[in-house]
Amino acid sequence: MNARTEPSEGETEPVARPPLVRELLLVAGLFLVYKFGRQLATGHTGEAFDNAHRVWDLERAVHLPGEGSVQNLLLHGDTLVHIANTYYATVHFPATLAFLTWLYLRRPAHYVWARRVLAAVTAAALVVHLAFPLAPPRMLAAAGLVDTAKVYGPSVYGPPQTDHLSNQFAAMPSLHFGWALMVAIGLIVATRSRWRWLWLLHPLLTLTVIVGTANHYWLDAIVAAAMLGIALAVIHVPHRTATTAGRVQESLAPAEEKNVLVGAGR
Repeated sequence: MNARTEPSEGETEPVARPPLVRELLLVAGLFLVYKFGRQLATGHTGEAFDNAHRVWDLERAVHLPGEGSVQNLLLHGDTLVHIANTYYATVHFPATLAFLTWLYLRRPAHYVWARRVLAAVTAAALVVHLAFPLAPPRMLAAAGLVDTAKVYGPSVYGPPQTDHLSNQFAAMPSLHFGWALMVAIGLIVATRSRWRWLWLLHPLLTLTVIVGTANHYWLDAIVAAAMLGIALAVIHVPHRTATTAGRVQESLAPAEEKNVLVGAGR
């Protein structure tokens, strides 16, 4: 075989698609562990509000822009803020699920990589939620922000004291932003389109929504991005998949054919 068609050092062989049933059970299991794990952090109301004041004061000390400046943009009209609330309530999980499904079907090696990264970030986030309960800015009187979901709808949360389906004191880090950023990075890495950088609009829009609806502080998104960066540094992206391998073989085919003809001429 011509040496130019051999996999270069550091490249991986094509990866088979993982068994579907196993992956469904794994993803569902990780989700349930996370949901139940978040409930362990409930009940720390006083600590959550103390931490909220600390985060708010730290943001002002380092001169981060006020979350209210973003919210004011959304409050120019009922329609805009309603769209933002709807985006917050409905896009997070479906977008991530669609991302993983597409990778599973079209880029198996990238799917395994992305699933591992998301699992690592989510597990680390759960630890932070347990160690650092944090009330969101919509609950903090000092922030002076509007609970847009409660006022304009739709809302995914009930009163904290009666909401048994979610932990509203788990604002940091923001997995809304962390997962959205991973979706964008994963699609940029796994595709070749010249337009693929437009996927960054998803985390940018998500950041605007989570801050503007007063569900998260700037620091929640910053911490999520830092945790994702660490996960990406440890869990390396695949260098070669079955799809890219096919493209490499196609691009080298003319060169191989030329070598065969030269050899025949001898």
